[in-house]
Amino acid sequence: MSSLPVVAIIGRPNVGKSTLFNRLVGKKLALVDDRPGVTRDRREGAATLVGLDFRVIDTAGYEDKDAASLPGRMRAQTEAAVAQADVALFLFDSRAGIVPLDEEIARWLRGSTTPVILVANKAEGKAGADGILESLSLGFGDPVELSAEHGEGLVELFDALLPFIEPEKDAAGDDIPNADVDEEYAPDAPLKLAIIGRPNAGKSTLINRILGEDRLITGPEAGITRDSIAVDWIWHDPEREPGEDARKVRLIDTAGMRKRANVQDKLEKLSVADALHAIDFAEVVVLLLDATRGLESQDLRIADAALQEGRALIVAINKWDVAENASSLFNGIRTALEDGLSQIKGMPVLTVSAATGKGLDTLLKVAFDTRDAWSRRVGTGELNRWFERAVEANPPPAPGGKRIKLRYLTQAKTRPPGFVLFGTRVDQLPTSYQRYLINGIRRDLGFGAVPVRLTLRAPKNPFDR
Repeated sequence: MSSLPVVAIIGRPNVGKSTLFNRLVGKKLALVDDRPGVTRDRREGAATLVGLDFRVIDTAGYEDKDAASLPGRMRAQTEAAVAQADVALFLFDSRAGIVPLDEEIARWLRGSTTPVILVANKAEGKAGADGILESLSLGFGDPVELSAEHGEGLVELFDALLPFIEPEKDAAGDDIPNADVDEEYAPDAPLKLAIIGRPNAGKSTLINRILGEDRLITGPEAGITRDSIAVDWIWHDPEREPGEDARKVRLIDTAGMRKRANVQDKLEKLSVADALHAIDFAEVVVLLLDATRGLESQDLRIADAALQEGRALIVAINKWDVAENASSLFNGIRTALEDGLSQIKGMPVLTVSAATGKGLDTLLKVAFDTRDAWSRRVGTGELNRWFERAVEANPPPAPGGKRIKLRYLTQAKTRPPGFVLFGTRVDQLPTSYQRYLINGIRRDLGFGAVPVRLTLRAPKNPFDR
């Protein structure tokens, strides 16, 4: 969806690819750890280097393993990233020197049509001098010397990249702006849709089916996904007219979240934290359940985390094509959700199959409709006409014989919708009555099953002091 030039970072495991990626995007997006093989899927981000804008791809460490193995599937993702890139940064560890795997990667890159820039990482000080000298044998000329961790050598990297991704010029000779920035909400803005759930629920497989390509690594192993991966895509809505059917989507794959007591490994903790951060970034969150395992308490915890962040939530039951006793399973899950997430009534519960593609168009349509409700704003006049009817139909109680006077209601924010209720003695308003108002707002004003926040405000009493 972006017209920015693409730069892929490749190299063997643990040479600092994710560190350089984070340095270029200016954020700690990619997980970084001392152990090799942390990155598995390819991750993209908007990068700026001395005023040069481009998209950068962080890839898994290139390993010469069987294609059917997990490292082999990771290598296929790296090869796909290089194929789509305008230029590749071949990163090696100057302190460790050139190893046989570096030479294997170099042979593969020489057969590629993508231009290659050799980059010597960890080149601060003199410890990498011998490795830099050895790298000349790879056949890519003098390497760019830098330190991704300390930010040294970035100007030299800019000079090396400039011939391949120099900004286009318009007719007047000015740079065409191409910064990749988030847009203000509009109905045609990209839908930020995060897929969350327990390990092995089929999140990556679902996104691959939506995209129609093997964009994310999948397999029988639990916990393959570590980073939260965002992929831009265009959905052609079959219910819209041709020419108006293209709808932008940013799909976000996340790591599976196990019970906190079972998460001991540092890297898994980082992956779960990254998944929770992805929930913050999303507009609509899909909680993916495994039809062969049903609903577990951990699913409710994950759903509650999304609702606490104010995200619009959809529940999708995956592997429906192999579900047994489908009708009773569906009713049981819906009932358990109503009981376990009583703060949200009428949450969408859909059935899908990542294996066959069943239900995916319905899922996307419901996601767009849910975002519209999550972003809805009600005029103050319409809101207070509803509010007067609601209070008249069910007046607030009078605790201790003292009347609670509710004056008016206003919508303070959207995404998620937030309302402020003004009145006297509102600090004594029972939770049950607040729930009555919130449920009425959802039901009568078009908000559906999205989180609604209600804040109580009382006018200041000048005689309090």
